[in-house]
Amino acid sequence: MLGYFLFIFSILSNIPELEQTHDGPPELVFQWVGQFMIMIFLVILLSIASLVFFIVHALQNPNLKQGHTLLLWILLFIFVSGLGQLIYWIVEIVGKRGQNEKLEQSH
Repeated sequence: MLGYFLFIFSILSNIPELEQTHDGPPELVFQWVGQFMIMIFLVILLSIASLVFFIVHALQNPNLKQGHTLLLWILLFIFVSGLGQLIYWIVEIVGKRGQNEKLEQSH
């Protein structure tokens, strides 16, 4: 998130150079920055929502009750973010899907 703010600060600090190379009115630069800020806000909201979803899923996952695997997954979600969520999706959700279907068919 710090990278986003540094990027925006670098854009805002270079506005005079952008205005000299831009033939349109200067308001168009601010319009682009505003659209960019909205997109960043939406990405941040999506990131937080997926983090909450995966933490809640891990807390409700009965396969993670033994040992310290639950704590490991939650720390992985927090510190590795998107990559940790992708690994969890592949290992715990997609990987266990076949096992759950076999258990349901045997009952």
